[in-house]
Amino acid sequence: MENAEDKPGRYMAHQYFRNRWDRTGRLLAFGAKNEEEWRIWRRDLLRVLRRLTGYDTMLMCPLNATVTETVEFDDYVRERVEIETEPGIVMPLFVLIPKQGTPPYPAVIAPHGHGGGGKAAVVGLRERPEVAKAIDHYNYAYGVSFVRAGFITFCPDARGFGERQEAAVKGNVLASSCTVLNNMAYPLGQTVTGMWAWDLTRLVDYIETRSDCRRDRIGCAGLSGGGLQTLWATAFDERITCAVISGYLYGYKDSLLDLHQNCSCNYVPHLYEYVDMGDIAATLAPRPILIETGNRDALNGARGVANVTSQVNIIRKSYGIFGAQDRVYHDVFEGEHRWNGVHALPWLERWLK
Repeated sequence: MENAEDKPGRYMAHQYFRNRWDRTGRLLAFGAKNEEEWRIWRRDLLRVLRRLTGYDTMLMCPLNATVTETVEFDDYVRERVEIETEPGIVMPLFVLIPKQGTPPYPAVIAPHGHGGGGKAAVVGLRERPEVAKAIDHYNYAYGVSFVRAGFITFCPDARGFGERQEAAVKGNVLASSCTVLNNMAYPLGQTVTGMWAWDLTRLVDYIETRSDCRRDRIGCAGLSGGGLQTLWATAFDERITCAVISGYLYGYKDSLLDLHQNCSCNYVPHLYEYVDMGDIAATLAPRPILIETGNRDALNGARGVANVTSQVNIIRKSYGIFGAQDRVYHDVFEGEHRWNGVHALPWLERWLK
């Protein structure tokens, strides 16, 4: 009798899906040769992406914005604000307001990723030891660096994180509810990706109501899952004029199909049939985009930085149509999965001030 152990992987489906990717992937890959072709391609692709993510099923409602707390620091003020992004869906966020300079200020949205307790790490809340450890490990308090550079900074809890955790994960401040949210959302035609992008669109709506913000200078910058949020929100909302994606921009096949233990927030039904990640980012042209990549980030996949570069090359070709290659910057730094910020902060200052 044949021993299954003699042929490792014989009964596994992984290679089947790799082959299926090769046969069916990227039906709407970037391939435009001029601006007219680019605009048609972008229009058609975004229409598909909004449908796949469920973004176009989200429900509009009044923001009902409320400031619930104000805390003074030496060089900035922190407000806690709540806005309603859909009927009955409330998003808490921190707004960091600089004391230097004169309003209105350029704005930066600073979405978080995993493992930091949501917005708590981004604004540097160190009261909980596990959050403090995450801040140090991932260099997570980038929201504070933004406000100290003169940006009014918006740090929301994404659905499933921080104050927005679902009951199934309550008790672990670092845990996310991505899986349980997607389990509820998928059969109803929605995804965590679409929810997150929608919530940031509503956050832009809120930013536009504030007299201390410049409506024409809105950036978005985040690490890991915050990079995911930045990518999709900037693709769907042209009011975001500059993007920094840290620890997230890479090829789907190596980083999400092969590394399929990744969080469910990364997965959108039918997505791979239409695009790779660089195709999505190519829709941002000619708005400035900076990509941060740690050269030892395990999420880059088996090929490492080469997997990221393959996507950056797609982006550069898209920007080349507009003669805007100088609006794409790839910061490859020595390190693992963390926020770097060395070039990101000057990039935001260059394009938003």
